[in-house]
Amino acid sequence: MQRYETDDPVSEFNAKAAACLPGALGIEMLSIDGDRFESRMTVGPGHHAPNGFLHAASIVALADTTCGFAARLKLPEGASGFTTVELKSNHMGTLLEGELRCTATPVHTGRSTQVWDARVFDPAGDRTVAVFRCTQMVLWPKPGQPAS
Repeated sequence: MQRYETDDPVSEFNAKAAACLPGALGIEMLSIDGDRFESRMTVGPGHHAPNGFLHAASIVALADTTCGFAARLKLPEGASGFTTVELKSNHMGTLLEGELRCTATPVHTGRSTQVWDARVFDPAGDRTVAVFRCTQMVLWPKPGQPAS
């Protein structure tokens, strides 16, 4: 699988994601530093649940997007893609407005699965809002199909 077409996967991802859910939520990848991937999302009323708190799905979307970006870059050579097979989040706080950040790091990057941890936090006070873990199944071309 071709990971990205340019030498700047962060910018390329942000451009492609603009027309998808990450773009609709304002999720932006910021950086890659070795095995540490960072993103952000500016929270506003569109990210809230009807109860007035930050919607859990907004937090999960930020974490899952960050881990998915990372997983794509860490696929083994010849893999055709990946898909999420499990995810879990624990929520410890909320944020009604301002910036949320997310950092994702690998726990395991194997030939058949990847496991990623993410921390979603308020950078203004370095306060953890949620922790997230997902498992990705690595996809391989079917016999007779070329690798992408």
